Amino acid sequence: MIFRLIHFIALISFQIVLSCELRAQEFVPACIGFYNVENLFDTIDTPGVRDSEYTPDSPKKWNTERYYDKLEKLARVIGEMGADIHPDGLAVVGLAEVENRDVVEDLANTGILKERGYDVVHYDSPDKRGVDVALIYQPKYFEVLNHKSYTLTIPDMPNFYTRDQLIVSGVLDKRDTVHVLVAHWPSRRGGEKRSRHLRVAAAELGRSIIDSLLTENPLARIMYMGDLNDDPVNISVRRGLRSERRKEDAVKGRLYNPMEDLYHKGIGTLAWRDTWNLFDQIILSEALVTGEGGAFRYFGARVFNKPYLRQADGPFAGYPFRTYVGDSFRGGYSDHFPVYIILVRELDEHSP
Repeated sequence: MIFRLIHFIALISFQIVLSCELRAQEFVPACIGFYNVENLFDTIDTPGVRDSEYTPDSPKKWNTERYYDKLEKLARVIGEMGADIHPDGLAVVGLAEVENRDVVEDLANTGILKERGYDVVHYDSPDKRGVDVALIYQPKYFEVLNHKSYTLTIPDMPNFYTRDQLIVSGVLDKRDTVHVLVAHWPSRRGGEKRSRHLRVAAAELGRSIIDSLLTENPLARIMYMGDLNDDPVNISVRRGLRSERRKEDAVKGRLYNPMEDLYHKGIGTLAWRDTWNLFDQIILSEALVTGEGGAFRYFGARVFNKPYLRQADGPFAGYPFRTYVGDSFRGGYSDHFPVYIILVRELDEHSP
């Protein structure tokens, strides 16, 4: 209980300080988020995809009513993220564990997300479970220029299939060209050490995409986000992506990981046996830290962890409130808390 209370107090204190700083300065913010929505499947048994677990006849009894209930819950979460900073909340949101484009479009057409007019970028991945990454965005704040999906292959594992890594390039708030990469690295199934090489390989793929962008433009404004299934201090993130805890060390192609400070404060996005992990991360290139070569620069990072997203009681009180525990329907949201960052630019004569 003490562990959970410390985690909660640290997060709330950080958010209060951040909000006060934002109000004390004059600038225009933009909020960018990521959310592992945990098994957002439709109710149809798709041939060639291991999705029979999420059908009406399965032990989970996943049906239309439960599907739309989950959509409404997820839309509420995404709709509230960043809404205390910007009236329209998140300009861009990366998603993980979505089955197909249809479920992403259903989510974008639910509740406040529909009111805000979110559009969708999605590619089918070769993952055997049939889950993909995707991106939704508000066109009035983010104009998509191009997008592409990259498949991770392991040379000595021809039957290995996982989620693709998605890159979407666009113009943020009619000012900066930014590149958003969305990833969901291989899990720790079989143990962290035994599966480590798979996440290192995923990091190397991500790093190669980043390097190609920086080779073309050393001031490329890049956000690498996702459920990395590793913490900010693991070698896949620190060495594979070449990330740093301190802003001043994010030079010569190295990246700044604002989530590492949160991790050292005991803040996490998922929990296991009273230990918090911070697998969900948004990592930035140098130009977004310094603001050089563009209008926007990094201001702050948050784990979105409202009380309603937490298990209220029982042995897992304080943990993320899940949709299922095993085959038992709990009616929650996800086994991960979402994260987002705040970018800011100075007011100018063209600002709304």
